[in-house]
Amino acid sequence: MAAAIDYNALKAQTLGSGNDEEAVTVNTRALIDKVLARYSGEWTTLRELLQNAADASADKVTIRFETTPSLSVAAPTATDESSSLKHTVLHHTLHRLVVANNGQPFGASDWSRLKRIAEGNPDETKIGAFGVGFYSVFADCEEPFVSSGQEAMAFYWKGNALFTRRSRLADAQSDTTFVLDYRSKTSPVPPLLPLCQFLATSLTFVGLKEIELWLDGWKLLALSKKTAPSSPVALPRDVERTTHERLMKVHQVDTEMVQMEARWLEIVRWRPPPSWSRMLDSGATDHGASSTSAPSLRGFFSRLTGANNSTTQLRDDRPPAPEVADNLLAASTATIFLRVTTGHIRVSVDTSFAREIERATKKKPAQGMKVAILSGALPLLTGVEIFSTVLPQKSGKVFIGFPTQQTTGVTGVHVSAPSVIPTVEREAIDLNARYVRTWNVEVLRAAGIVCRVAWANELMEIKGKLSRAVAASGKGKMRKEDVATVLPDAIHVFKQFTFLDATPSAKVGQLIEEAFWTSTTQASIDVVSTQGVLPSHQVRLASEDLSGFVEGIPVLPDALIQGAPELVGKLKDYGLVTAITTADVKKELEAKALDGSQLTEFLKWLARQAFALDVPRPTTRSLLDVAVATVDGQVLVLANITSFVNASKIPVDVPVPGTTIPFEYTKHLTKAELEALGWEELQIVPWLRDLIERAGAREADEDITRSPTFAAQVLAVLSKQWDALSQSSRGTVVSLLEDRTVIPTKMGMKRPGEAYFPTVKLFQDLPIASGLHGVKDKILLALGVRKTVELSVVFGRLMSDADAPGAASTTPEGRWSHVDLIRYLAAVRDDIPAADIKRLQQTAICPAEENQNPARPSRQRYRVVELYEPKDSLRSLGLPILQWPGLYRPGTAEGKFLAFLGLRAIPTVPELVEIMATAPARGDLALRDRAMTYFIANHQINGYARFPTLSSMPQAYLPLQGDEKATLLPPSQCFTNERAAVLGFPILRRDLHPHAHKFGVQSDPPMAECVRYLLKQPPLNRAEAVLVFAYLASRLHEISGQHAEKLGQAMIVPITARPSAPPSSVARPASGGVRHAAPRMVFLGDSPDLKDVFDFVDFGSEANAFLLKCGSKHEPTKIQLATMLVQEPARLLSVFQSPERYLGVLRSLADHVATLRKDKALFKEMRRVPFLLAYREIPATTASTSAKETKSTEDPWEDADEDEAAGIKEWSLASASQIVLVDDFLSYNLFRERLKVAPQEEKIEEFYYSLGSSLLSSLVEEEPRVGAVVPDQRPAAKLQKLVYERARLFLHDNAAEAIKHDARWLEKNLTVQAVRSISLRRMLRGHQLSHTETRTAAVTYVARKGWTLWISAASYDLFQVSQALVGLLLSRPKPQSAIMLEMLLGTDLLKLRTRGYNVDRILRAKAAEARISEDQRQQALEEEQRKIREQEQAWTATHPTPAAAPPTPKALPAMPGAFEDSPEPAAPGAGTGAREPASKKRNNFFSSISKHLGLDDGGPSAQQLHSLMGHVPRPDVAPNHQPAPPPPYATKDPQTTRPAEHQPDSVTAPFRLRQNLVSAINASRAHDSAHLYSRADASNVKETSSYCDERPGHDISFAADSTVGIKIFLSNALADKSSFLATHSSSLNLFARLLVDCGEIFALPRGTLHIYYDDAGSTIAFNRQGSLFCNFRFFEQLHLAGVQAQNAELKGEALIYWWVVLCHELAHNLVEVHSAEHSYWTENFVAQYFGKAVTKLVTYNTPTGGSAGASTTQMPASSLLD
Repeated sequence: MAAAIDYNALKAQTLGSGNDEEAVTVNTRALIDKVLARYSGEWTTLRELLQNAADASADKVTIRFETTPSLSVAAPTATDESSSLKHTVLHHTLHRLVVANNGQPFGASDWSRLKRIAEGNPDETKIGAFGVGFYSVFADCEEPFVSSGQEAMAFYWKGNALFTRRSRLADAQSDTTFVLDYRSKTSPVPPLLPLCQFLATSLTFVGLKEIELWLDGWKLLALSKKTAPSSPVALPRDVERTTHERLMKVHQVDTEMVQMEARWLEIVRWRPPPSWSRMLDSGATDHGASSTSAPSLRGFFSRLTGANNSTTQLRDDRPPAPEVADNLLAASTATIFLRVTTGHIRVSVDTSFAREIERATKKKPAQGMKVAILSGALPLLTGVEIFSTVLPQKSGKVFIGFPTQQTTGVTGVHVSAPSVIPTVEREAIDLNARYVRTWNVEVLRAAGIVCRVAWANELMEIKGKLSRAVAASGKGKMRKEDVATVLPDAIHVFKQFTFLDATPSAKVGQLIEEAFWTSTTQASIDVVSTQGVLPSHQVRLASEDLSGFVEGIPVLPDALIQGAPELVGKLKDYGLVTAITTADVKKELEAKALDGSQLTEFLKWLARQAFALDVPRPTTRSLLDVAVATVDGQVLVLANITSFVNASKIPVDVPVPGTTIPFEYTKHLTKAELEALGWEELQIVPWLRDLIERAGAREADEDITRSPTFAAQVLAVLSKQWDALSQSSRGTVVSLLEDRTVIPTKMGMKRPGEAYFPTVKLFQDLPIASGLHGVKDKILLALGVRKTVELSVVFGRLMSDADAPGAASTTPEGRWSHVDLIRYLAAVRDDIPAADIKRLQQTAICPAEENQNPARPSRQRYRVVELYEPKDSLRSLGLPILQWPGLYRPGTAEGKFLAFLGLRAIPTVPELVEIMATAPARGDLALRDRAMTYFIANHQINGYARFPTLSSMPQAYLPLQGDEKATLLPPSQCFTNERAAVLGFPILRRDLHPHAHKFGVQSDPPMAECVRYLLKQPPLNRAEAVLVFAYLASRLHEISGQHAEKLGQAMIVPITARPSAPPSSVARPASGGVRHAAPRMVFLGDSPDLKDVFDFVDFGSEANAFLLKCGSKHEPTKIQLATMLVQEPARLLSVFQSPERYLGVLRSLADHVATLRKDKALFKEMRRVPFLLAYREIPATTASTSAKETKSTEDPWEDADEDEAAGIKEWSLASASQIVLVDDFLSYNLFRERLKVAPQEEKIEEFYYSLGSSLLSSLVEEEPRVGAVVPDQRPAAKLQKLVYERARLFLHDNAAEAIKHDARWLEKNLTVQAVRSISLRRMLRGHQLSHTETRTAAVTYVARKGWTLWISAASYDLFQVSQALVGLLLSRPKPQSAIMLEMLLGTDLLKLRTRGYNVDRILRAKAAEARISEDQRQQALEEEQRKIREQEQAWTATHPTPAAAPPTPKALPAMPGAFEDSPEPAAPGAGTGAREPASKKRNNFFSSISKHLGLDDGGPSAQQLHSLMGHVPRPDVAPNHQPAPPPPYATKDPQTTRPAEHQPDSVTAPFRLRQNLVSAINASRAHDSAHLYSRADASNVKETSSYCDERPGHDISFAADSTVGIKIFLSNALADKSSFLATHSSSLNLFARLLVDCGEIFALPRGTLHIYYDDAGSTIAFNRQGSLFCNFRFFEQLHLAGVQAQNAELKGEALIYWWVVLCHELAHNLVEVHSAEHSYWTENFVAQYFGKAVTKLVTYNTPTGGSAGASTTQMPASSLLD
């Protein structure tokens, strides 16, 4: 962290330096032109002059425009003044503006302040605050003139300085006059109407009383203002008069009426013709002058008056009246009345706040001030254009003496606040500066309070008018008519105080509005209501729905709501006025009873509110509970009402229950709205019950039991609603009416059960219903009215008891047969009651055929349901047939009625089965066959297929195939699939197979039976098994999982016995050497490898499918295979007779380790049993083995190929714990003859590892031995940083479970140390074997210190580093892991990015390191400054007298040297052409440096270095010698100089020299820096001269950034910059790193160094305003090859070369040109920083990597200069 800087001490030091002080100068013309005269408002000059007049207490101001005739347009020939005036307005140009006022003459202070800018008026009661308003006249006037009293002042310019001269006048003037001669001679006459409007508005609030406007000799406008005496306004008690910050308080409010009169000539309203308007818009001037030579007319006038283009919007675009155009001198007058309410404000501010305001405004804040608001009084004057801007239109203006561009946000109110502090141009309110903002906000809040008081005053006046109107009417009570008389005034007030958005600052309007609404102690405001002026909390918003029954609640009048909707909306939004509440309605209902019309309106309102959920249900109920209506003298209590009448169901003229609301009050409401009131629709049942219960209490004509007419009406209503009634409601209606005389008949009122339908005419003495028009039969039937005569009567009167067959009569009085009875009943079938139908079905009324003879009826009678239709097909089956004379037709009415009573048309299935089962027993096989034939033929027609239990019927009636015994079986015991016979099941007779489904015979027996049979009798041989299994395979879909499980474990598969059966096979005794096995223990097909291990069978594809279903497999499962391997590993190995085949089995198991793990017992056995295959390498000879055991330091890789070829592998079975996995191939080569290892396949190794095999690396113990730690640990630190950085990339691609330690752990626990030597001893655990070798990297762990990576100081191999680290990073490293880590360590970050690695985080970390480095550099500079101060103190103590500066060498003319067009000193004698021998070199400071650094060999670098320092050796080369690479500095136009003689004198203090050097370093900056460059200030050093020269820039542009942050610039002449960067990217990065190293010597920020490249030229480097640029072309040709070759000597030479170049360039921060002074500073840079350069050079001579061992990876070139 950099030390804190004491800026107070620095400032005191600077002020006490003793240097000359200088005053700040101002360019007056530029200041006025650019700042003071650039007001953005309208009519700025006139506004300021009018304000000055008001400040001088003037009453009258005269404005006079003097014009110059046009030189291009002749005067009109007409002599009338109207034409002359029109010509003047159109064609004359302005010459002078004269503004005079009759105020107080200027005093001495006024004249003094007039010529001072920014002093302002110190009087706090005056508006001017900045002292710049008067200078707005300079916008268009060059030299203004002012006269006042007996003095005058003229302004004039001298260059850019403004001067004044005063004179004393002989005669004193009564007026103060400002004379402004316009700079431009082409200014047109301004638009007159906007100017007059501005003047009228300006007169509003200022203290002036008259304003006159003249154009030459014509008085165009005369304005006057008269003010009535003010009267105090009573301050409402509920108004809070203090502002929010409590800085201001309204203590008094006055109101006054203002009358303004205007008299003007009609020329003011006249507008130029369209052609002239276009000329104004296009900016054309007289004589055809172009716009470039003269400004436009409109633009010029805008500058003159300060008006912008918006003034043209004030023009009236409507065409003028004809009389206006004809008589421009006609005079018009108008008068307007205004109300001004003025608030007197007391100001209370503390001292600190007052001081800040005085600092900002140059005047103390006033202790009292005024805020006035202006509004128009009725009647408003409309249509007068002169006053159109005086009255507020869409929004009032804020006046600060004069109107500003800021609106108030109040529609009809102007606000005058002279104490508001405006912006400089006085067009807006300053709401930015801290204290000024607070002041202005409080003033605006005070204005809001005054508006609230004005509102209250307006409402009090309206209230007074109402009181007078009520008194005049003599009614004593306020009426709507009285309120209507004041509504225009109320609407006017409401409109005036409507709040909108203010512009341009909406904050102004918000502050005024906020104060208006919140400046009250109560949440209420006075408003006009239908009952007068009342507080808003007592007033409600009217509603049409409520107007019909609520009259006593004060509401806002509709005209007021429509006339001022915005303010009414505000009242609603703020909750000041609310709609009529239910509480108000309830209070009104409790106070009075409703009449009929009011009840209707009340129900309409309440029902609709309740339906819309605007009124909650409890509130609705409470309103109904208190509502009472008086109708026709009867009291209707709504609390008792529970239902309403639906006219579509119940007539409105019939009696209803007392709890039902009469229909006349609800006819306008919908059903949903009435239900919302909690009422229910009156239903038929309650209505009918009320009629029945109150029948005796009603009049006879309303009694349902006595009045046939009323009963018919009620029955008609019931008939209409009968279908809509529920079943229970119908039952209730029947129960209510069935026992009462409610049916009118010919014999009087009868009960329903006693009456008959009119259609019943069988007997004449029956009570027939009558008068029931519109009553449906269905309700009469439901009530019990009969349509048929009772059966008892019919049976008694009509039924024949004769037993003789055929007895019948055709007369009604005679007796009928069963045929006649059926015919009658069929005719009245629909009218027979259900009870009679049931009786008919249970009564035996019909005879059967006697002995199958249709003509003879039986004596016995049967129920109809016991007989069958007369058909021959049924007679052949011996069934009872109905006796019916003649032809029987089922389609007749009689046939349908008999079928309805149950006459049977077909026999049932059980009846046919019974016939087929019993006929053979009786010996009647023909009957059995007829019955079977009938069943088959009519199976579909008669619907026998729908009989569900045919297959389960127990009767045996079906014959079998091939059964000679004629055995019959039921359908469930025989089948049609003849293949089922192999299991012993009976088969249906073959001719019945097509009809088997009709009898319910299944194709196959149930699978459970088949399984049971197979388990009981399995096949005894292959042929039998093929048949049985094939049949069962045809029914695979029927075999359930339970069946398959049972069969899979049963011994049902016949297998021919073999000598060695697998232990899993269980023999079952059988003939012919056949044994049985379970399907799950046999396998299908054949397997060459496993056929001797497992049972393989093949019964054909169809039969095999059955075995697969039962659990057989084509090959053993992995569990089975593993079990076999664990049980008999040796036998299986002998059976396979090949390790490769055995390994194939192991590979298959390795693929299914997860499956094997699920069988825990098996997996445990696999870990224990030696069933795994491993090998041990046996060397070819014993001698080689012995030699290998004793080998300690030889290369383990030597002769590896020969050993591999010579050795053999010995395979054997072993357990997992006995086998080693090779993960360290180097250790394996050392100890392989003693190891039993797993096959080196990844799949096999993973399998062995899961069973418990050990890694070879876990058995090998490593014992590293390290030498002494070297002093220089920088290579170790660099490698440590590299390892931390690249470890994250390495671990990114590894799975989380494979990572042993992450990068964060590595940073906390790993350190890197460089030592002189490293050796590693490996020992195999459990064996007396060891091996030792030399390493360049190793890792050790020390308790409490963590892990240490040791590397060889001489060189280290990145692969060995990676081998040492992967064991720390990964749980189980692989051989390729070290290779991957080596690649990441040895590859540049940018290359890794191109390969897809995410290195952005690392690059950001490097940027953060760069910032830290910058902080350290700043600390170093501060430390150096401290040392300089200490040196200064020590020097002052020992040298009290300052030393005189020695003479400096004379600056020479330009001599081209290392930099283009720059002077450079030459060796003595150069001017005479004498040459010094090459062997004779100057023995100076730089020659000593060259000798020390090895640059004295005369090579190109040495020559250029001497040239850079100004010592150019003469090359001794022949003319035809091939030139060396391009020199760094040009040698054209050599110049010579003779050094001055040295005079002995005291030298300059060292601290001053060092201070200058540090200043030069600090003056360096980035090329794109935002800081302004300032050349470093050098203390006076007598060894230098003052020669200075400025160098030209270079034609280059930015192209890219290097990896270390140095910017790269390329010549603009370079054609393809992208290709150049791609080709030279690595070289540019090397150069950038080299420059960074050079810059670190000086602690230079990297941003100050830049690289550039050009194709030609001799410039090596240049300094552009502190930015240092170095030429890549010279580095590429001189040093690139040596740096890339990693040659320490050549790298050091490059470092020194560019370090000296930077010394040269840094000297240019002190001296711009090449001179003796520049050389002097260059040499001092070299002398001061030589030690640091040597230290940096030592690091270049120390190698950081190299070759070691058989294979060493070099460090990447991109990291050479990190």
